[in-house]
Amino acid sequence: MRLIDESGKQLGIYPIREALRLAEDHGVDLVEIAPNAKPPVCRLLDYSKFIYERNKREREARRTQKQIDIKEIRLRPKTAEHDMLIKVRRAREFLSDGAKVRIRIRFRGREITHQEIARDLLAKMAEALAEDAIVEQRPAMDAMTMLMVLAPSGKIEKKETTPEEPTSA
Repeated sequence: MRLIDESGKQLGIYPIREALRLAEDHGVDLVEIAPNAKPPVCRLLDYSKFIYERNKREREARRTQKQIDIKEIRLRPKTAEHDMLIKVRRAREFLSDGAKVRIRIRFRGREITHQEIARDLLAKMAEALAEDAIVEQRPAMDAMTMLMVLAPSGKIEKKETTPEEPTSA
């Protein structure tokens, strides 16, 4: 088997017994890293330290990863125009915070026979949010609901959360 030491330097080709003896002399483990190679490749390393450092890197990667929220807005096929404007404003807030928005239109009873009304409603929502969002998932049926997913387009500027200074009169 081909043997690599702790620093990554190739030691050459050794029989298994001699490689194990070398690992024991150095106080480390003999780890097979490429079993399908001709000859198989093994490395001398402290396996528990290797596992610890790998887990530490994974934890650090998860910590720096940005979690994307998916907010949901529910509508009905009979939603009024003013209610739509309120839902659009709420969706715009979610998008400005960097969250994706799932718009769900729920059908009840015989409303499901008029899916074109729901498609028109979703098209209006997408049109109203066109400058703030991109359509990530086109309207699609899912049992008794129609879904559409919008993602922030990146053009939105986040609102300042600091209170305004009082003006003296």
